[in-house]
Amino acid sequence: MLGGAAVVVVCGVGATAFALSGGVGSGGTGDDAKPVPSGPPTSAEVRHTARAFLAAWADGDVARAASLTDDRTAARKALTSYREEGHLTKVRLTPGKPAGRTSAEVPFKAAATVSYKGKSKPFAYESEVTVVRRKSDGRTLVDWRPSVLHPELRDGDRLVTGEAGDPPIKAVDRDGGELTAAKYPSLGTALDGLREKYGKEAGGRAGVELRVVRADAEDAAEKAGQKDDAKSRPDKTLLALSPGTPGTLKTTFSGSLQAAAERETAKRKLASVVVVKASTGEILAAANSNPTGFNTAFQGSLAPGSTMKVVSASMLLEKKLAGVDKKHPCPKYETYGGWKFQNDDKFQIKNGTFRASFARSCNTAFISQAKKLENDSLTRQAQEVFGLGRDNWSIGVPSFDGAVPVQSHAQMAASLIGQGGVRMNPLNMASVAATVKSGTFKQPYLVSPDVDDRTLATAPRRMSGATATALRELMHYTAVSGTAMKPMRGLGSDMGAKTGSAEVDGQKKPNGWFTAYRGDLASAAVVRQGGHGGDSAGPLVRAMLLAGD
Repeated sequence: MLGGAAVVVVCGVGATAFALSGGVGSGGTGDDAKPVPSGPPTSAEVRHTARAFLAAWADGDVARAASLTDDRTAARKALTSYREEGHLTKVRLTPGKPAGRTSAEVPFKAAATVSYKGKSKPFAYESEVTVVRRKSDGRTLVDWRPSVLHPELRDGDRLVTGEAGDPPIKAVDRDGGELTAAKYPSLGTALDGLREKYGKEAGGRAGVELRVVRADAEDAAEKAGQKDDAKSRPDKTLLALSPGTPGTLKTTFSGSLQAAAERETAKRKLASVVVVKASTGEILAAANSNPTGFNTAFQGSLAPGSTMKVVSASMLLEKKLAGVDKKHPCPKYETYGGWKFQNDDKFQIKNGTFRASFARSCNTAFISQAKKLENDSLTRQAQEVFGLGRDNWSIGVPSFDGAVPVQSHAQMAASLIGQGGVRMNPLNMASVAATVKSGTFKQPYLVSPDVDDRTLATAPRRMSGATATALRELMHYTAVSGTAMKPMRGLGSDMGAKTGSAEVDGQKKPNGWFTAYRGDLASAAVVRQGGHGGDSAGPLVRAMLLAGD
């Protein structure tokens, strides 16, 4: 029994009577002649099934509640854990109205009491159930997923109340100002990760909490090509019964830049941005339009489009396959590996230079050089000079270090222009701009390695001074006379930029990318489905570079 006799439910008159009458999930009974119901559940079925499930859950009838889902075993295990590990009692579940007459989702409000060793606190939240029809017999059932119990839960996660494994922290910015998720919403996940990794080092004392204990993410992270010094999804505190004593942890964040990043991403949909200090690799700001969702800024894995041409250009320059002011082909089309590549709007530059091709983001100027490269040329350049794709960054919280896999034929050529198998996020591309500005790769980080004696990643080699100078010249020219001109206008002489647009299957508009440096600041942003990078991500990066004044 979940919570015993103290459990009540607010489900509206008639819901329980309906459940007892056998109306929920009926259909396709023993009469072979009776047709099995099909199609989406009706509004009445949605309402009745959802309310019956919520009534059984609130009454503590785990077996009944689980039987009203499409995964009885998983639901029974989770509902039992809710009481036994989460210590949630006196549960009240109040169903709301579906969004529309044909909606299968029913929102509900949950209120309970969390009790542990003499300490109790009320706990309230909102979630929803989705009703589906089982094909085999036409029954309507709750589509079971862990988020039904609580929206923070994913497969394998649990709600646990007890002494916290990690003491709380008081994270502060580089000037000593406190960083909280309330003030800086995009830092919520990062702060959870910092607590998990540095709670003990910071010297705090653990309290008693209700928290989401994540499933062991090590195998999943390895499958995704990610490895870091913390889980990809850190545990999350939901309620403190006894808060404990936090230890202070200094980070590299800039309060003013983080505030600007929060402001700017909030104005846009599906935007993510990162700012780093080019000379050191210190991460100064990171934000996402959906601050409580997936941390695309640090963990995203997206094709970077033409911003990857910064890395490709460095390779062509080193291999003497291009020179800033040397003639370089930029035809309308270029075929390689059976694929026909073209430029945006099928433009061409007749008798142009590499400077002109880079500034206008000419795809064919890069594709034309594929036949002179080895399959692993770009991979080695990205790893050895820019520190990308080596799976060894340790920034202080989970991150994805980029991926530039060895490919062949058309996919290898596509990688040169940031498509194919190349995957990056704003942290990676901000690091690329920082590497160009400083001349050598400095691994980005949020917490000084002095705190835990960890070793930051390094690149096996640095680009030559001549290559670095040439790259800065190309990026500067792009910022004053090329595709990045509008966002970079008026930002002075010590700056450079590169735009990018990455096509994604199923999207009407490509993802817009922009990476740039100005003085000792380097920033990159992506606006998914934003279109051209100069128009979508460019203004976001501009705002961050100006905020650094």
